[in-house]
Amino acid sequence: MTPPKRSDFAFFLPLTTRWGDMDALGHVNNAKFFTYDESARLEYFQRLMQDDPKFWKDYGMILAHIEADFLSQLKPPAELAIGFRISKLGRTSLRTEAAMFLGEAAVAITRAIIVWFDYRASTPLPLPDAVRAKIRAFEKVRPEE
Repeated sequence: MTPPKRSDFAFFLPLTTRWGDMDALGHVNNAKFFTYDESARLEYFQRLMQDDPKFWKDYGMILAHIEADFLSQLKPPAELAIGFRISKLGRTSLRTEAAMFLGEAAVAITRAIIVWFDYRASTPLPLPDAVRAKIRAFEKVRPEE
Protein backbone atom coordinates (compact mmCIF):
# COMPACT_ATOMS: atom_id res chain seq x y z
CA MET A 1 0.00 0.00 0.00
CA THR A 2 1.30 3.44 -0.93
CA PRO A 3 1.63 5.77 2.07
CA PRO A 4 -0.66 8.80 1.99
CA LYS A 5 0.73 12.22 1.11
CA ARG A 6 0.31 15.39 3.14
CA SER A 7 -1.84 16.73 0.31
CA ASP A 8 -4.42 13.98 1.00
CA PHE A 9 -5.39 15.61 4.31
CA ALA A 10 -7.48 18.68 5.11
CA PHE A 11 -6.92 18.35 8.87
CA PHE A 12 -3.61 18.38 10.72
CA LEU A 13 -2.77 18.28 14.39
CA PRO A 14 0.74 19.42 15.31
CA LEU A 15 2.22 17.23 18.03
CA THR A 16 5.55 17.35 19.82
CA THR A 17 6.72 13.96 20.99
CA ARG A 18 7.68 13.72 24.65
CA TRP A 19 10.67 12.05 26.23
CA GLY A 20 8.23 9.77 28.02
CA ASP A 21 7.10 8.46 24.60
CA MET A 22 10.51 6.81 24.16
CA ASP A 23 11.12 3.13 24.80
CA ALA A 24 14.28 1.29 25.87
CA LEU A 25 15.53 1.24 22.26
CA GLY A 26 15.52 5.04 22.09
CA HIS A 27 12.66 5.50 19.64
CA VAL A 28 8.99 6.35 20.08
CA ASN A 29 7.18 3.29 21.41
CA ASN A 30 4.71 1.75 18.94
CA ALA A 31 1.79 2.08 21.39
CA LYS A 32 2.20 5.88 21.40
CA PHE A 33 1.09 6.08 17.78
CA PHE A 34 -2.37 4.91 18.84
CA THR A 35 -2.47 7.76 21.36
CA TYR A 36 -1.42 10.19 18.61
CA ASP A 37 -4.27 8.85 16.45
CA GLU A 38 -6.68 9.37 19.34
CA SER A 39 -5.56 12.96 19.84
CA ALA A 40 -6.05 13.75 16.15
CA ARG A 41 -9.39 11.91 15.98
CA LEU A 42 -10.85 13.72 18.97
CA GLU A 43 -9.69 17.14 17.76
CA TYR A 44 -11.03 16.47 14.25
CA PHE A 45 -14.50 15.68 15.58
CA GLN A 46 -14.38 18.46 18.17
CA ARG A 47 -13.92 20.96 15.32
CA LEU A 48 -16.32 19.24 12.94
CA MET A 49 -19.13 19.02 15.52
CA GLN A 50 -18.47 22.18 17.54
CA ASP A 51 -21.91 23.61 16.74
CA ASP A 52 -23.76 20.53 18.05
CA PRO A 53 -24.30 20.69 21.84
CA LYS A 54 -25.49 17.06 21.99
CA PHE A 55 -22.27 15.70 20.49
CA TRP A 56 -20.13 13.91 23.12
CA LYS A 57 -23.14 13.95 25.48
CA ASP A 58 -26.03 12.09 23.82
CA TYR A 59 -24.22 10.66 20.80
CA GLY A 60 -20.87 10.60 19.10
CA MET A 61 -18.47 7.85 18.27
CA ILE A 62 -16.68 4.92 19.81
CA LEU A 63 -13.61 3.12 18.59
CA ALA A 64 -14.27 -0.37 17.24
CA HIS A 65 -10.93 -1.27 15.63
CA ILE A 66 -7.46 0.21 15.13
CA GLU A 67 -4.32 -0.95 13.35
CA ALA A 68 -0.99 0.56 12.39
CA ASP A 69 1.81 0.37 9.88
CA PHE A 70 5.16 1.59 11.15
CA LEU A 71 7.22 2.95 8.27
CA SER A 72 10.35 4.18 10.04
CA GLN A 73 11.76 4.70 13.50
CA LEU A 74 11.01 8.00 15.19
CA LYS A 75 13.39 9.36 17.79
CA PRO A 76 12.27 12.01 20.25
CA PRO A 77 12.18 14.90 20.42
CA ALA A 78 10.29 15.33 17.14
CA GLU A 79 7.72 17.73 15.75
CA LEU A 80 5.01 15.73 14.02
CA ALA A 81 2.14 16.82 11.83
CA ILE A 82 -0.67 14.29 12.16
CA GLY A 83 -2.95 14.25 9.15
CA PHE A 84 -6.37 12.79 9.89
CA ARG A 85 -9.20 11.99 7.51
CA ILE A 86 -12.34 9.98 7.02
CA SER A 87 -11.67 7.51 4.21
CA LYS A 88 -15.03 5.71 4.15
CA LEU A 89 -18.57 6.45 5.28
CA GLY A 90 -20.66 3.42 6.17
CA ARG A 91 -24.20 3.09 7.49
CA THR A 92 -23.24 3.34 11.18
CA SER A 93 -19.45 3.42 10.94
CA LEU A 94 -16.62 5.46 9.54
CA ARG A 95 -13.18 4.33 8.46
CA THR A 96 -10.41 6.73 9.43
CA GLU A 97 -6.79 7.16 8.50
CA ALA A 98 -4.11 9.11 10.34
CA ALA A 99 -0.61 9.64 9.03
CA MET A 100 2.15 10.86 11.30
CA PHE A 101 4.46 13.05 9.22
CA LEU A 102 7.97 14.13 10.07
CA GLY A 103 8.49 16.78 7.42
CA GLU A 104 7.06 15.32 4.22
CA ALA A 105 7.67 11.68 5.16
CA ALA A 106 5.04 9.53 6.84
CA VAL A 107 6.63 7.58 9.71
CA ALA A 108 3.47 5.70 10.73
CA ILE A 109 -0.11 5.24 9.54
CA THR A 110 -3.05 4.22 11.67
CA ARG A 111 -6.38 3.07 10.33
CA ALA A 112 -9.46 2.74 12.48
CA ILE A 113 -13.14 1.99 12.39
CA ILE A 114 -15.33 4.15 14.57
CA VAL A 115 -19.03 3.65 15.16
CA TRP A 116 -21.59 6.44 15.45
CA PHE A 117 -23.11 5.69 18.82
CA ASP A 118 -26.03 6.54 21.10
CA TYR A 119 -24.35 6.94 24.50
CA ARG A 120 -27.63 6.78 26.42
CA ALA A 121 -28.97 3.61 24.80
CA SER A 122 -25.50 2.07 24.23
CA THR A 123 -26.35 1.18 20.64
CA PRO A 124 -25.00 2.12 17.21
CA LEU A 125 -26.87 4.82 15.31
CA PRO A 126 -27.10 5.46 11.58
CA LEU A 127 -24.63 8.16 10.60
CA PRO A 128 -26.74 11.34 10.24
CA ASP A 129 -27.01 12.89 6.78
CA ALA A 130 -25.87 16.24 8.22
CA VAL A 131 -22.66 14.65 9.53
CA ARG A 132 -22.07 12.93 6.18
CA ALA A 133 -22.46 16.28 4.43
CA LYS A 134 -20.02 18.01 6.80
CA ILE A 135 -17.42 15.32 6.25
CA ARG A 136 -17.83 15.35 2.46
CA ALA A 137 -17.52 19.15 2.39
CA PHE A 138 -14.44 19.16 4.60
CA GLU A 139 -12.31 16.33 3.21
CA LYS A 140 -9.83 16.89 0.36
CA VAL A 141 -10.23 13.30 -0.84
CA ARG A 142 -13.87 12.29 -1.03
CA PRO A 143 -14.60 9.37 1.33
CA GLU A 144 -15.61 6.07 -0.20
CA GLU A 145 -19.30 5.18 0.33
